[in-house]
Amino acid sequence: MSRSPCPPLTNAEWPPSLADLRDGFAGQLNVYRTMAHHPALVRAWAPMRQHVVKDTALGLERSEVVILRTGHRMGSAYEWAHHVSRARTLGFSDARIRAIVAMPEGEDGLIVRAVDALFDERRIPPELEAELAAAIGRTAVFDLIATVGFYFVLGSILMTYDTPVDPAIADELDRDPI
Repeated sequence: MSRSPCPPLTNAEWPPSLADLRDGFAGQLNVYRTMAHHPALVRAWAPMRQHVVKDTALGLERSEVVILRTGHRMGSAYEWAHHVSRARTLGFSDARIRAIVAMPEGEDGLIVRAVDALFDERRIPPELEAELAAAIGRTAVFDLIATVGFYFVLGSILMTYDTPVDPAIADELDRDPI
């Protein structure tokens, strides 16, 4: 395996322009330590991350369904591992997580179909959008679309620069694989 041209930055390498973000979200995960090679991007990323991760109309559980399916569809081992851990913290069973890889029933299935439509058709078709909006609300549909886009970009960065799964998550999944 070749060495990444943009490995996660250490504290010693951390850009001074991002000093205020190092002790927050940006310094906690390898994904943002990789993105720190482009400080202006990390700085611009922060407000969108706040909305997509914390303030989403989807709520935390629906958001995890979207993120898990997106990580699976992208083949991003980093996103998959991190969000299996996060889903478990939210109370997802391993059976529910495995179902998201296949085709779950109920609302999870509706969300998975919408994520798949975005990957396969680059849009949510009108009938599916109407069904989704009736189930979760139109604002949440917008947030679903934004979440897929957000994690598509993250997954692309992670896979381009071969960013390693953070050690605590890797250890957790080694002890308790999905």
